[in-house]
Amino acid sequence: MTTPNPQATVSNMFAQSVTVLSKPGVATFEQFERRGGTTEAYIYVVIGAVIAAVFGLLRGGVGGLLTGLIGPLVGFAVFTYLVFLVGKQFFKGTGTYPEVAYTFALFYVPIGVVSAVVGIIPILGALVAFILSLVNIYFGYLAVQSSMNIRDQGSAILTLVLSWVGLFIITLILTALIAIPFAVGRVITGN
Repeated sequence: MTTPNPQATVSNMFAQSVTVLSKPGVATFEQFERRGGTTEAYIYVVIGAVIAAVFGLLRGGVGGLLTGLIGPLVGFAVFTYLVFLVGKQFFKGTGTYPEVAYTFALFYVPIGVVSAVVGIIPILGALVAFILSLVNIYFGYLAVQSSMNIRDQGSAILTLVLSWVGLFIITLILTALIAIPFAVGRVITGN
């Protein structure tokens, strides 16, 4: 069992998020990548997912609640692991998974929460969500360079693209695995 890092309390992580978002750069991420690890990153992501789930409930009922809770957790876990795996295997990245998870959590959580909050506003929410997805890509690019120590721009971009493709494929598979039993049930019952 790992000892909790006193630099990675939720309030400290929020302050680190503010710094990362207000002073974007590889050097800014470098300041924080070792101040926490996987456990702290996931605690922060869970808190963000709970907040997103509340706004998901307001926007889409129980389905919105479940999507707001499960989507960010699974998406974060799969994507950050793919960033670590792709960066290490294909681009000789030297970072660790805890560095990747912690670094990504610092921007993923606040951007996800803001996206969930504005998502309840029709039309404007979709526009802001699109803009925030572009912001997420930019911060992901910086985080790959920092957490995986991949300074080559092309390699950092390819790490993100390949990880996103992997996430997309895994999401399709998981969606199919979840949807198939419901579809089969409807066929059997004739509904």
